Amino acid sequence: MARRDAAGRAKGAVIGVLVSGEGTNLQALLDAELPVAAVASNRPGVRALERAASAGLPGAVFPLGDFASRAERDAAMADWLAERGARLVVCAGYMHLLTPGFLERFPVLNVHPSLLPAFPGMHAVEDALTAGVAETGVTVHFVDEGIDTGPVVLQERVPVEPGDTAESLHARLHEVEHRLLPRAARLYLEGGLRSPES
Repeated sequence: MARRDAAGRAKGAVIGVLVSGEGTNLQALLDAELPVAAVASNRPGVRALERAASAGLPGAVFPLGDFASRAERDAAMADWLAERGARLVVCAGYMHLLTPGFLERFPVLNVHPSLLPAFPGMHAVEDALTAGVAETGVTVHFVDEGIDTGPVVLQERVPVEPGDTAESLHARLHEVEHRLLPRAARLYLEGGLRSPES
């Protein structure tokens, strides 16, 4: 287990986490005792920031409306994360595309509820159900400038069951996300995978 300072932060923490909502994937990273350094959100008042505070982690909000451009917001967010020791960024339910300037600063991992390249974008589960596929799954990938187009790191298949709704399928996919995302982050930190730019 990582040693923690008086504020509860893991010594040597190097993961910056980006969140937009509930934060269950952030919680999975914390439960896996990964070295999370800080948590940034584009939305105030989300449950994910409460989870960060409960873990003694610094959290900050970077609403797009507070900045002249997305690039300016991402630069401020990148500076804040770097100042807190982030060397790897993990998108854990973060719902904004990242600008090239941000992606030049960090390797970035994202988790997505489909077997990419199938069903990219925000409605992957609904799109899979509409398409009538027999299976979908979860992908962890490096983030590039496209929409869920970066190099795949890990994938796991999940069957679509008869009578599945978006809610029931989401629930099973979340269980896989909570295993796969921490595994991918740990692989990166242990040198088991390299970012495309390295």
